[in-house]
Amino acid sequence: MSESKGKRRKSPMSLCAVGDSGGMEVNMYSNGCIICGKDLIYFSSAKRIKCSICGKEFETNASCIEGHFVCDMCHSQPALLSITACALTTGSKSPVTIAVNMMKEKSINMHGPEHHYLIVASLLSAYKNSGGDIDLEKALLMARQRSINVPGGICGMWGSCGAGIGAGMFVSIITETTPLSVEEWGNANLATSKSLYDIAKNGGPRCCKRNTLLSIMSAIDTAKDITGIQMEKPGSIKCSFFIKNPTCKKEKCPYYPMKTSLQ
Repeated sequence: MSESKGKRRKSPMSLCAVGDSGGMEVNMYSNGCIICGKDLIYFSSAKRIKCSICGKEFETNASCIEGHFVCDMCHSQPALLSITACALTTGSKSPVTIAVNMMKEKSINMHGPEHHYLIVASLLSAYKNSGGDIDLEKALLMARQRSINVPGGICGMWGSCGAGIGAGMFVSIITETTPLSVEEWGNANLATSKSLYDIAKNGGPRCCKRNTLLSIMSAIDTAKDITGIQMEKPGSIKCSFFIKNPTCKKEKCPYYPMKTSLQ
């Protein structure tokens, strides 16, 4: 689920709920609760709540003020398809450019767990286009399988932002790391730690767009150090998504459009 208010928009594919909606078509909001658009509330202890789309019960630390809850899979499914399509068809060597284009898709919410896959997919695509020796389709499948197990909201609940984990996931995939690897194991965890450091030092509240960009920028440098492959890295980034984010840090964010260069 995403947190913050937003305007109503229809999803690119109709979701027919079998739960609270009684089988009617669900038109999704891009911000706040994707069912009604109202604010989310967080619980200190998890509660079992039925997903308003698939009808299955899950333990969650959040719902909207009207009681709606949408599980991570229902929240992300339309986005996963568009992210994969973009990653497979772009020729860009810039993961930032790829990620920004992905985030402009209607299926990508302002905040949400779909960004965990988006980060890895944009990096894998740019890495391949920059000369990286990977089977992109196979790599994207691994990224989807792994990223859907990274829950939304863990940036605050676990102290480990999914965007930072995405950087380590990317390095793990391109270096074929396993729990028994030696140097590769260290490099994958180093990629995560460097990304999390950049995310942490910028402070909260969370912004999936800001943290996506911070993680990707960090991973570009880490990949160059590990593999020698240089993906394109922009000299400056100006965010166009801040208008949709009522909790935007504005001048305190390195990508706020009033700024002219990366800090």
